[in-house]
Amino acid sequence: MDTSVAQFQDLSCVVHLHSTHSDGTGTVEEIAAAGRANGLDVILLTDHDTLAARDRGEDGWRGSVLVLVGEEVSPKDQNHYLAFGIDEVIDHTGMTPADIAAAVREAGGFGFAAHPFSRGNPALGRAAKAMPWRDLECVDGIELWNFVGDSGEQFAGWRDALRFLRAPQRFMPDLPQHNLDAWDRLGRARRVAVIGGLDAHQVGKRIAGRVPVKLMSYERSFRMLTTHVLVPDLMSGDLARDRAMVFDALRAGRTYIARDWLAPARGFSFTRMGEETTERPRLEVRLPRPAAVRLLRDGEVVASADDAAELDHDPVTSGVYRVEARIGGRVWILSNAVYLRD
Repeated sequence: MDTSVAQFQDLSCVVHLHSTHSDGTGTVEEIAAAGRANGLDVILLTDHDTLAARDRGEDGWRGSVLVLVGEEVSPKDQNHYLAFGIDEVIDHTGMTPADIAAAVREAGGFGFAAHPFSRGNPALGRAAKAMPWRDLECVDGIELWNFVGDSGEQFAGWRDALRFLRAPQRFMPDLPQHNLDAWDRLGRARRVAVIGGLDAHQVGKRIAGRVPVKLMSYERSFRMLTTHVLVPDLMSGDLARDRAMVFDALRAGRTYIARDWLAPARGFSFTRMGEETTERPRLEVRLPRPAAVRLLRDGEVVASADDAAELDHDPVTSGVYRVEARIGGRVWILSNAVYLRD
C-alpha cells in the first residue's frame, strides 16, 4: 500500500503511559480527559505487568478519544517490552529478551522494545537510571524516542531538569543521534518499525482522589511527542474494528513520530512507508508546511531541501530510506522507513 494516498486517515496518538493500575497517578478517565484536551485520537496505555484497564472494561471510546490497552512487560531494571494485541499478561520470570519477544508473538501480539538505548544519567542519580534492552536482534520494533528517558539523559544536572519541567517545549532536547544510528544498522538486515513514546507517569502523589502537585501532568506531556498512525478508513466507533486498524498500522510501521507543538504534522506522507520491497518506487515526501527536509539512505543524506513542503527521489540502489524534517533546527517529523532490498 502507498501511504501517500489520500484515503489514509492520520490519527494522532500517544504511546507508553501509566495509570493508577501500575505506577502512574492518574485514572484511565483522567488520562482520557487529558487526551481530549489535547485533541488526540488514540491513547495507548501500557501499565507495568498488567492488563487491568482492559479487564475492567476501561478501554474503548471515551468521548472523542480511543483508549487501547497493552502491557509494558517489565523485568527489573531492563528489557521492558511494550506489548499489544495480547489477551493475557506475559509472565516474564526468568525470561531472556528473546524469550519475551517470542512469548508476545506466540500470544498473537507484537511489541516494541521500550527505551532500548537507555544509558542513564549519573548526574540525576536513581531518578535517571539506565534501563536498556539487551538484545535488539529479536524485537519486532523499537521505541526510537522515549520522551522522559532520552531527555533526562542529556541534562547536565538537576538545574537542567528543573528548566525542562518549567518549560519543556523550550528545553526538551532532540533525539540522540546514537538512537538513529542503531536503528539504521538494524534496518539493513530486517524491517524494524519504530514509535515515539512518552513514558508518562504524571509523577506526583495522589491524595483524596486528586494529585495536587504534578512534576509533569499527562496533559502537558501529551503535547510533547506523538506517534501518528495512518489507517485505511475512518474510525467507526466499533472497538474491535478500530483497535485492529490501529494495531495493524503500528505493526506495519505505517506511522511517523512528530512534535506537533513545533507545527501541526498531520498530512505528512512518505511513499510506501513501512514496506519492504525489491521494487524501486519513486519516493515522494509531502509535508503540511515548508521545513528543512532530508531523505536518508542507510543514515546518509541522498536528497534534501532547506525550505520545502515536497521532496522526490528516484532510488537506484537498495537501502533503508527514511525522512527527517526540522523546523528552526529542531526535529519536527521522523518517518518510519521504506526498505528497498535486492
